[in-house]
Amino acid sequence: MTRRVLLCAAAVTGLIGALGMVPAAHAQVSVNVLIGVPPPAPVYEVVPVARPGYVWAPGYWDWDDRGHKHKWKKGKWERERAGYVYEAPRWVQARDGWVLVPERWDGRPGRKDKGYHCPPGHAKKGEC
Repeated sequence: MTRRVLLCAAAVTGLIGALGMVPAAHAQVSVNVLIGVPPPAPVYEVVPVARPGYVWAPGYWDWDDRGHKHKWKKGKWERERAGYVYEAPRWVQARDGWVLVPERWDGRPGRKDKGYHCPPGHAKKGEC
């Protein structure tokens, strides 16, 4: 009887341990903001001296939902990613306003199309 209880306990412990080893799910969410007001002119920032292993990400105008206005985000250093090229965020004029294209790391260096890509769902609405 005792052996049976120990075997069951070991099986339950192993099962719980196996469930704990389930890899975490990764999801990427893209949120696009369409506003009617164009961003202000960029703020001049002094680009610091280059740092080995880092890329300078320039400052940009972001949209502040609470204040309902543009808010400047200062430039910052981003750790370099081997095989990728950093693309800074930028505002693009769409049919009914302005869309912020977020920063990203392009893993396809040398690709010819570096232009704006219409965010999902916007082309159907005629916004690109």
